[in-house]
Amino acid sequence: MEPTEFPPLPALTRAEGELIDCYLAVLDQVGRINPARGSDTYSALRAAQALVSRAAALRDALSLMHERGERQIHAATLARALRVLDGERRAGRVAVPPTPN
Repeated sequence: MEPTEFPPLPALTRAEGELIDCYLAVLDQVGRINPARGSDTYSALRAAQALVSRAAALRDALSLMHERGERQIHAATLARALRVLDGERRAGRVAVPPTPN
């Protein structure tokens, strides 16, 4: 059985790649904190503590892009990268789950 073939990532600058990585790390932590999806306070607390450093890394990635003269965010390209990296599922963990029927 062959492994699943994933679509290729779009071409990104190193800074854009760092932005995507840091953004997804922040999403993951916020998803772990989400009280509508969590099961215990300790894991939410740990995620909140980790969120601080992840948010700082995201800020630094954006600052570096700005300092290098990368003034525009190429939303369509970055959205494709987020989809390839399972960003839709990861972002979904941040939302309040639908009401069960």
